[in-house]
Amino acid sequence: MPSRSTLTYRDAGVDIDEGARLVDLIGPDARSTARPGSGAGLGGFAAAFDLKAAGFHDPILLATTDGVGTKLRVAIESGRHETVGIDLVAMCVNDLVAQGGEPLLFLDYYATGKLDADAAAVIVRGIAEGCRQAGCALAGGETAEMPGMYAAGDYDLAGFAMGAAERGTLLPRGDTAAGDVILGLASSGPHSNGYSLIRRIVARTGLAWDAPAPFAAGTLAEALLAPTRIYVKALLPLIRAGRIKGLAHITGGGLTENAPRMLPEGLHPEFDWTAWTPPAVFGWLRDEGGVPEADMRRTFNLGIGMALTVAPADADAVMAALTAAGEIVHRIGAVRG
Repeated sequence: MPSRSTLTYRDAGVDIDEGARLVDLIGPDARSTARPGSGAGLGGFAAAFDLKAAGFHDPILLATTDGVGTKLRVAIESGRHETVGIDLVAMCVNDLVAQGGEPLLFLDYYATGKLDADAAAVIVRGIAEGCRQAGCALAGGETAEMPGMYAAGDYDLAGFAMGAAERGTLLPRGDTAAGDVILGLASSGPHSNGYSLIRRIVARTGLAWDAPAPFAAGTLAEALLAPTRIYVKALLPLIRAGRIKGLAHITGGGLTENAPRMLPEGLHPEFDWTAWTPPAVFGWLRDEGGVPEADMRRTFNLGIGMALTVAPADADAVMAALTAAGEIVHRIGAVRG
């Protein structure tokens, strides 16, 4: 029989040592997200969380999962990976808070064809920053090196968040009524939705990612990679004070598809589309792509990243509190029967 040369896992394209080096690199970032209830340490087989230590008495658990979508292609093609981790966290924790939950812990899944620990650590540092903004612990995750599954330099991200709320405090509340006010919190741009259309429009213009952005300072890639805004810390005190009746995270589908999800059957949102000025990126996308207004409203957030319903008597106080917390707030409509 002819002799055969030996093969190792590294020969097959998987480097266990590089994975271990990544764990060492990201350990300080994970520890920086520690909070009551979790030590935010890596290395175990599962993440544990002590709800009692976090101050909950009769909690309901909430869980979400999401990704960054094809916004990752902008990051990959431009070589700018610092903020997509913030997007990953934001897409999950903004969904949690929309149900009235406090984000507690976060897990990430990072998959690539060939692991580069230094490059992956840049992404995870963004995830840790998102967790710090949301007040949740980066409690673990999975790094998958899968040769043959991804082209050179490509990767994918998925996020998973766990949160909790005291029993009886989940949103939306059942007392939403016609005449309630709809407020909108400003977005930082497209957030993490509509990038398949955005990339088609950019390709039509012929602009390179490092070209000056026609609608903002910096390069086109920098402008389009502005991270998704995280609204958790501004909203939680108002939720706990009973001042918010419902919340809608404005993602794919825009205001027209997402705002009705915070309203009971028989009620609908009525928007004043002139009540705020969308960021310039949206006008540029509309004009360069020839995108119909109806499609703009169903694809993009148009400058509103989170919508909320409040009683008319509470509207001014809620707006003042959110402004004090650093948000830009608009009165964008009302609930109708």
